[in-house]
Amino acid sequence: MKNQNLSVRKLARCGMVAALYVVLCMALQPFSYGAVQVRVAEALCLLPVFGAEYIFGVVLGCFLANLLGSTIVDVIFGTLATLLACLVTYKLRNIRFKGLAFAASLPPVVFNAVIIGIEIAVMFPDPSSSAPLWLACVTNGISVGIGELISCTVLGVLLVRIIEASPAVRKVFES
Repeated sequence: MKNQNLSVRKLARCGMVAALYVVLCMALQPFSYGAVQVRVAEALCLLPVFGAEYIFGVVLGCFLANLLGSTIVDVIFGTLATLLACLVTYKLRNIRFKGLAFAASLPPVVFNAVIIGIEIAVMFPDPSSSAPLWLACVTNGISVGIGELISCTVLGVLLVRIIEASPAVRKVFES
């Protein structure tokens, strides 16, 4: 019975994370979508630091948010970028720099900059630009990467620090 209660708690936490991701994207819609974005919900990509079950919650939230607010291309590639980012974030969960989870914040930045940067350049090219495709990929990647740095390396690392600083809050997030 105890294992069943633990599983139910994990499932409930994943559902709450997915719902929170969607709510943050919808409430902050002008900032959550497009080539220039700071998707605050991406801070949740650092939750796998507290357990692998958060990977599912964050990826499901990203999938649903993209389904509701973006294109089918972003549903596929944005969700893929988040899945890869969360998997690597989980692997880097124990690496700290001055006690902070900076290493765990970098996979969402890198995967989204590369995957979404290419997605935007290829699928939604700027008709007024004569720049070569590779340059559009790089500039879009830089723009997305900067937004991810703000969301993950600033807000996400802060979120992890706040959770870890409070034993009562940390207990809620850990198995």
